[in-house]
Amino acid sequence: MFRNRHVIIALLVTPVLAVLAWLGVGQLAGETPAPAEPGRSYPLVEQPNCRYASGACDLRNAELELRIVLGQTAEPTITVTSSHPLERVQLALASGEGRALPGDLARSANGQWVGRLALRPVTGDRLRLVAQGDGAFYYGEVATAFARPGDS
Repeated sequence: MFRNRHVIIALLVTPVLAVLAWLGVGQLAGETPAPAEPGRSYPLVEQPNCRYASGACDLRNAELELRIVLGQTAEPTITVTSSHPLERVQLALASGEGRALPGDLARSANGQWVGRLALRPVTGDRLRLVAQGDGAFYYGEVATAFARPGDS
């Protein structure tokens, strides 16, 4: 079987043709990314570092990336850093005891958004975030598992 040159050529050419077909279908039928439109809302996807006690949680949607960090102070503080300029950031802590009202974060001098949480996060709590940039709204929800045991 492997002495037949046609079989050998077919074995070499087949993977190349498969990859070219996959790329061609992606170009013809694939969805092209479009810029965010003002007034529309887009979900933020929780990244893997949010599931572990990494100290920070990243949220992403295409080119926009947000990093949430819970601070180590007497009162629980939260810092949000963005890859793009934002106009407004709101955050709420949804706990098993009830829902905290959303609060606006304040922009600091270095471009970060800083605020305080009304409650200390515990296991099972979720942070809900809404960010506004260029007229578009970005929303996401993350578990507080990323907070280190000594944090907040």
